[in-house]
Amino acid sequence: MTKTELNKYKRILEEKFAELSKAVRDREGIAIEKSPDALDEVQHAAERELAIRNLDRESQLLRNVRAALRRLNEGNYGVCLHCEEDINPKRLNAVPWAPFCIQCQELADRSRDENLEMFEELMVA
Repeated sequence: MTKTELNKYKRILEEKFAELSKAVRDREGIAIEKSPDALDEVQHAAERELAIRNLDRESQLLRNVRAALRRLNEGNYGVCLHCEEDINPKRLNAVPWAPFCIQCQELADRSRDENLEMFEELMVA
């Protein structure tokens, strides 16, 4: 990967890091509000649950961006963490914080889905 390409990805990752850092600090949506109306309570709880899920997703993305910046600084950015092959530039353009090539990402997703199914089966039993 050329120095120009690395600088481009570094700029993109730093901008995303700043954006997510700000979003993660804003926790106004998860404040617990009490209301005398039961329907309002349910609505507030649903909004709070959505805000918590969004915060969780943004926090995970922030960790991924931080890890990508670390890989960039260590000189191994753009290399799959699993198979150690170069990650396709098209993938990096779409997901600059991607830690895996598309094949290894598919394996990781499939494994995660299988583990989730197994956990759900255990919970039902």
